[in-house]
Amino acid sequence: MTSSAPALALTGSTGFIGGNAARLLAHEGFDLRLLARAPERAPQLAGAVAVRSSYADDAATRESLAGVKTLFMVSGVEAPDRLQQHFALVDAAAGAGVEQIVYTSFFGAAPDATFTLARDHFVTEEHIKESGLDYTFLRDNFYLDFFAGLAGDDDVIRGPSGDGRAAGVARIDVARTAAAVLRDPSVHAGRTYDLTGPESFTLTEVAQALSDHTGRKIRFHDETVEEAYQSRLRWPAEQWEYDAWVSTYTAIKVGELDGDSTAIEDIAGRRPLSFAEFLAL
Repeated sequence: MTSSAPALALTGSTGFIGGNAARLLAHEGFDLRLLARAPERAPQLAGAVAVRSSYADDAATRESLAGVKTLFMVSGVEAPDRLQQHFALVDAAAGAGVEQIVYTSFFGAAPDATFTLARDHFVTEEHIKESGLDYTFLRDNFYLDFFAGLAGDDDVIRGPSGDGRAAGVARIDVARTAAAVLRDPSVHAGRTYDLTGPESFTLTEVAQALSDHTGRKIRFHDETVEEAYQSRLRWPAEQWEYDAWVSTYTAIKVGELDGDSTAIEDIAGRRPLSFAEFLAL
């Protein structure tokens, strides 16, 4: 990698958030390094160079990060070894001389979070801190896309969430916020931001919004935890996946996804989409 290679690198450019953050920055004239396992799939953007890279601490990954000052690290695909992948990329970045990581974490990340995957995000955050690198953590709430697809073929949303609320966020608002942070990352060093929509809602309210949007009668059924595990057995999966699926709802029930933040408007300069606005797109 030559010294003239872009010093701002992004992972996830073949996905929604990384790809849209890259497009926004390229449109503004930023030079970008797009790190991808399959660089031929990266978007073709002015001022961007696609480089083969993976979530591993090896010579190829360190070479792909040579000269990078800021790394936008989109969390890896849910997998049993996701933490190991995260650690490897962080270690490679530290070894390559990266100065700051901007990481897409999760709302309420904590070692004892009810949502099991939020615990992985917390551990990743801690590993980034321990690496000695500057950091910015973007703690996304559940995506509005997730809520939009909850109803089954029978027009019923099922899960043990009770009357709990979640402040779901549109992925495009996360991408816009990430791009805004990456324009001047040093300003945001050492900061953790909760990224949410403008409102918190129950799954009963989600069902009503979907009914209004589709014209169908969609309702929410508040399962017990035992019913939730049983009803999801129709999809073959490993135990950690069942635990993650069910704890999605129990985390909402106990209030760990509640509480809207102004961070998106403060950073990106525009009000985030509500669920009804998202459905109307």
